[in-house]
Formats: sequence, C-alpha cells, structure tokens
Amino acid sequence: MKRDDFLTTLGISAATVFFVPFLVSCSKSNSVVAPGSGGTVGGAIDFTLDLTSSSNAVLNSNGGSLLKTGVLVARTSSGAYVAVASACTHQGFTLIFDSTNNIMHCDNHGSNFGLTGAVVNGPATVALKSYNTQLTGTMLRVFG
Repeated sequence: MKRDDFLTTLGISAATVFFVPFLVSCSKSNSVVAPGSGGTVGGAIDFTLDLTSSSNAVLNSNGGSLLKTGVLVARTSSGAYVAVASACTHQGFTLIFDSTNNIMHCDNHGSNFGLTGAVVNGPATVALKSYNTQLTGTMLRVFG
C-alpha cells in the first residue's frame, strides 16, 4: 500500500502530513540550548564571552549587542550589560536591541521589552526570560 493510500484510510491527507511540521515550528517557545548540552535545558544557561575576541568585540561599545545560544546580550547606552531570551514571546521572532531607546524590539509585530525583559508594549503580553551578567576583567559571564 502506498503512503498516500494509507494516510487516506486514516482520514489524513498527504498535505496535512506535509504542513503540520511547519505549523508546529511557529509555536511560541522561549527555551534555549545550553552550550555543549546538545538539548534544551528549561531556559537555564551559563556561558562566558571573551570580550577580547573579535566575535564579541561589539560588546565593548555602549549600544552593542549580539545573539548567542538563544540569548540577546547587549551593552546599554550607560555601559551596563544585560541579557534576555532572544525570542519574542508573542510569536517567537528574533529580537534586536534598539540602543537609542534601550529596548529589545521585535520588527515583526512591534513588541518592545525593557532591559529587564518586561513588556513595554505589545502585542506580546509575557515578559522575556532575563539572565544575570557578571563582568570579570574582559570575561562576561551570562547565566541564570
């Protein structure tokens, strides 16, 4: 029996089987993958960024930001380091750091989040997961 015939006997069309994985991938999710874990770890992360490395150098200037392991790490206009989950809680789109206004912004639907992850305006209604940062010399640890 062909796969299409089998699915039809179950009352499922081949189109349904094809499109369901795409619909599932659009779900809201804020889980992040811990470095080296190979899997999701309930939002708990712990990694260190060497600020002397060229790949992290953007964080040496106020207003700089980067994405790392599902986390948006930014240096505010006043020089403080902040880290929040990088996925908008509305529909999971990747956020950007708006250094002029010191907010995390979603270009897709306009949600904005404060430096602690609190919702500034929607459509998002749920705050972002916020992480601790600790600077020791030129090493920035992000954890929580």
